[in-house]
Amino acid sequence: MKTFQVTNDTTLKDFTDSVYPQGSFCFAALLRSKDIKVNGLRVSKNVALKFGDEVVYYTSSKQEGKLSHNVVFEDDNIYVADKYSGVSSEALLSELSAKGEFYAVHRLDRNTQGLIVFAKNKTAEGELLSAFAERRAIKTYIALCKNNFKNQSATLTAYLLKDEKTSTVKVYDVEKRGAVKIVTEYRVIESRGDTALVRITLHTGKTHQIRAHTAHIGCPVLGDNKYGDEALNKKYNLKRQCLVSKTLAFCFDGSLNYLNGKQFVSGFEL
Repeated sequence: MKTFQVTNDTTLKDFTDSVYPQGSFCFAALLRSKDIKVNGLRVSKNVALKFGDEVVYYTSSKQEGKLSHNVVFEDDNIYVADKYSGVSSEALLSELSAKGEFYAVHRLDRNTQGLIVFAKNKTAEGELLSAFAERRAIKTYIALCKNNFKNQSATLTAYLLKDEKTSTVKVYDVEKRGAVKIVTEYRVIESRGDTALVRITLHTGKTHQIRAHTAHIGCPVLGDNKYGDEALNKKYNLKRQCLVSKTLAFCFDGSLNYLNGKQFVSGFEL
């Protein structure tokens, strides 16, 4: 059993996704069996929640034991997690914060798996935030994409515009008012017929950058339900994007410089 307090108006599903990874994994099953209570009443559907509501999940020991992540590295300053697909960054932070002091410094999309780092004190938080802001965090991803690449490798420049109403982004080849510049580097590692395994290096880190930029050039990430190729996703029965945050390294100039030269690697493959 897990109990949480609602801190802002939302829905039960969105709340579950943001605070409780294990509840998110089995949300449909919990609703079917009425194993969620809101303010003492059992619910069987996704209901609206308000500030101050109490939500109780009657998860089994097996459900509670399902891993949200694997630990890649931990010391007194940072925590590097290898996040499973289906776990939101916010829910992972909530889970970790129940054990001690943790601070979010970047995020991954819920259905992107792989490396995400958290700070364990305010000094580390400041240094990590600076490293990400100043592009001193070196991140590479692997993705399974539609094999429509004109070149085996390239560094792409474009302009990304967020659409807040639809929670999506659009990519343009030329500058557009309100859009931000994005730079995405890719290299095809292996061709697999109509799909290709690709290594991607982000030189900018914007919302949905990899997914939208690869889709823009006609090579969407498989399983992507926002920017992907519906027919190809259906062919391979994929409902989550095949995208892994694979490696992470830093160039620190403060107290975390003992980590310079160290590369963290996700255990997930595609």
